[in-house]
Amino acid sequence: MLASGLVVGAALGAIMQRGRFCVTGMLRDVFLQKKGRGLVALFIVIAVHAVGLAALTTLGVIAPDYRTFQPVAVITGGFLFGISIVLAGGCASGTWYRSAEGLVGSWFALVFYALSAAAMKNGMLSGFEAWMKQWDTGWTTLPQTFGVSPWFFAIPLALATAWAAHYYLAKDAARPKVTLQQPWYKKALHPYTAGTLIGILGVIAWPLSAATGRNDGLGITTPSAHAVSFITTGEEKFLNWGTLLVIGLFIGAFIAAKASGEFRVRVPDATTTVRAIVGGIGMGVGAALAGGCTVGNGMVQTSLFSYQGWVALGFIALGVFVGSKIWLKPSVAAPQGTYSTEDSIRSAEDAVIESTPQGGGFQVATGLITVPTTQKRATKARPIGPGRYKLDTLGAVCPFPLIEAKDAIAELDDGEKLVIDFDCTQATESIPQWAADNGHGIEDFAQNRDAGWEITVVKNAAR
Repeated sequence: MLASGLVVGAALGAIMQRGRFCVTGMLRDVFLQKKGRGLVALFIVIAVHAVGLAALTTLGVIAPDYRTFQPVAVITGGFLFGISIVLAGGCASGTWYRSAEGLVGSWFALVFYALSAAAMKNGMLSGFEAWMKQWDTGWTTLPQTFGVSPWFFAIPLALATAWAAHYYLAKDAARPKVTLQQPWYKKALHPYTAGTLIGILGVIAWPLSAATGRNDGLGITTPSAHAVSFITTGEEKFLNWGTLLVIGLFIGAFIAAKASGEFRVRVPDATTTVRAIVGGIGMGVGAALAGGCTVGNGMVQTSLFSYQGWVALGFIALGVFVGSKIWLKPSVAAPQGTYSTEDSIRSAEDAVIESTPQGGGFQVATGLITVPTTQKRATKARPIGPGRYKLDTLGAVCPFPLIEAKDAIAELDDGEKLVIDFDCTQATESIPQWAADNGHGIEDFAQNRDAGWEITVVKNAAR
C-alpha cells in the first residue's frame, strides 16, 4: 500500500506542472494585478476536496483526526510562510515541481525548506515549535463548533465556487487569447481543470494513506522533513506514505516537464540564490509552526473547515501581500547613452563574454547586434533594430519576467516592438495574456529551445 503514495504523488506532480499550479502566484496576482481568476482554482481544489471528504466521512470510510487551533503558532507560522514563498519563488509544492523543471534556485529553496522543517519537527528547533504551540484553544472545526454536518459548509462552498468559476470562464471566453501552437501533450492544463483533478486526488489520497496507518491526506511539509530524517538517520519510520508522495511528486513533475520540452537546468544569479535559501528556511519554519503549507493547510485543513486551515491560509495571504510589496519590483534600468555602430558591436560582444545579470535572473546573450542610433533612451531593453528592443529575462523566476516586461514597454512608443526572451513556464500564460488584456499586439510567440520562449509584443497595436 505504501507504493500508492508514489503513484498519487506522481499524478499530483504531473498535474501541477502541466497546470502551472502555484498558490504563490494565485495569491500574488490578487495583490499585484487585482485579478482573482487564478485564486478560484485554489477554491476549486478546496470545494472538490470538501465535498469528497464530507462524503467519505459520512459513509464511515475515513475518520479524520481534527487538529486543535493553536493561534500563536498558526498566525506566526502562516505569515512567515507567506513572506518566505515570495522570496523562494514558489510555495512548498511549487518548489518541488519547479525543482523538477531544472530551476537551480528552487533546488536551494527545497533543500533548505526540508532541512528547516526537519529541524523544527525532529531536530534542534523542536523545542521552539513545542513552545510556540503551547497556546491551544481546543477548537477544531466549524462543523464541530456549531454541531452541524460538514455538508452544511461544503455545499455552499461548492456552489459559490462553481458560480465564480463560471463567471471567470465566461469573461475569459470574451477576452482575446494568445496561445502557443503546440501538440496536445505539450499544451498546459487550464488551472480550473488542474484544480479539479488535484481535488479528486486529495479525496483519493486520504483512504489510501489511512490504510497504511497515516491518517491524513495530501501533505508536503512533514513528508519533506521525514525525507531528510530518513536520509540522515536511516530509520524506516520516516519512510512512509507521505514521504513517497513527495518523491513521486518530483518524479511526475520531471516526466511531465521532460515530455513537454520544459526541462532545462537554469542557474540563477547570486541575489536570486540568496533569496531562495532564506525563503526556503522561512518556509520550513513557518509551515512547521502553522501545521502545514499551502497544501496541508490551504487545501486539506480548509476542506475540513478547521480553524487552523482557514486562519493559516488568511495569514499566508497576508504574508504574500507584504512580501510582494517589499520585493516584487522591477530592476533599475542601466543608462543606455548614445550608440554608434562600433559601440553597438562592442556591446554585443561584451554581452557574450560577461552575461550581465538583469531582471533578477541569469542573462544569456542572444548574439544579435544593435543598430546605430543617436536617440538616448531610458529603457532597460536594448535596441536591436528600428523600433525594436530586446528584453532578456532568462533565469528570472515568475513574476519577474512579467514585471520587467511591463516596465520596459512603458518606456516605448506606440507601435514599437519589445522582443522578450524568457524561460519561466508560468510566463507562457501571464505575458501573452497581459499583452492581450492591455491592447498590445503579439507577434512571433514560439518556443525556441527546451524551457525557453520568445515573444514579440507590439505596444498598443490592438487599440
